[in-house]
Amino acid sequence: MLLSAIPSPARGVWHLGPLPIRAYALCILAGIVVAVLLTTRRWVAAGGRREDVMDVAMWAVPFGIAGGRIYHVLTDPELYFTPGHDPIRALYIWDGGLGIWGAVALGTLGAWIGCRRLGISLPAFADAGAPGLAIAQAMGRFGNYFNQELYGRPTDLPWALRIDPEHRPAATPDVALYHPTFLYEVLWCLAAAALIIWAQRRFHLSGGRVFILYVAVYTVGRVWIEALRVDTANHILGLRLNTWTCAVVFTAAVVTLWRTRPRAPAPPEPAASPVSGRAAP
Repeated sequence: MLLSAIPSPARGVWHLGPLPIRAYALCILAGIVVAVLLTTRRWVAAGGRREDVMDVAMWAVPFGIAGGRIYHVLTDPELYFTPGHDPIRALYIWDGGLGIWGAVALGTLGAWIGCRRLGISLPAFADAGAPGLAIAQAMGRFGNYFNQELYGRPTDLPWALRIDPEHRPAATPDVALYHPTFLYEVLWCLAAAALIIWAQRRFHLSGGRVFILYVAVYTVGRVWIEALRVDTANHILGLRLNTWTCAVVFTAAVVTLWRTRPRAPAPPEPAASPVSGRAAP
C-alpha cells in the first residue's frame, strides 16, 4: 500500500512583469555558481590563481550549454523536425533538454581554450572541477522536477513522484505515480562527488584521472536510471541511445584509467607546478 508520494511543483515558471522566471534555468544557474565556487576553492588549494576559474568558465559554460542542446536535438530530432512539431523549439533551452555528453564534450573544448589562453594545465583544471561538475548536475536535475519530465516507470513505492495529468505519458494517462528518476540522479551525482574527492585523497590521483573517474562513476549510475525512464528516446538493438553512449564512455574511461595508472612509485616533485605542468624556475 502506498504510504506517501513526492508531490510535483504546482508551477515551474513565475512572471516578473513580462519577464518569465523559469525554475529550470534557475536550477542550471545555481549549479553553475556552486561548481565555480567549489572549483575555485580546489584550484587555489592546488596552487592556481583564483581568477583562473572565472576566466575558464567564461569559455566552458556557454560551450557546455550549446553542446548539451546540440546533443539533445541530434539524438531526438523527431521532437522538433517532424510533422506537427515546430523546429524553432529546438532553440528553446528553457523548456528542458540538455544532453550531458554534449555538454561535457563542448564544455571540455571551451575549458581547453580557456586553459590554453591562460597557460595552465587542462588535466589539472579538470581534476579541480570534477566534483563541482557532479554537484552542478545534481542541482540541474531539479529543473526536470519542476518541468515534470524525464521521470521513470509507474511505481507504488513510498517515494513515488506524483505527475500531473498534462505531463503523463499517453500510454498511461490514468497513472499518477512514477519513479522519481531526477531524485535518483541527484543522489547518485552527490555520491559521485564525495567518492571522487575521497579517491583523489586516498590514491593521490592527478593528471586528469579525477575527472576520468567522475566520468566512469557517473555512467554506471546513468545506465540503471536510463533503464527506468519512459520519456521518448531513440533505441538501438532494444536499448536507449543514452545507454549505448554510457557504455562506450564508461569503457573509454576505464581503459584510460588503466593505461594512465602509476607504473612505479612516483618520485617527489617539490619543484613542479601542479597547475601549469612546468617545472618551477
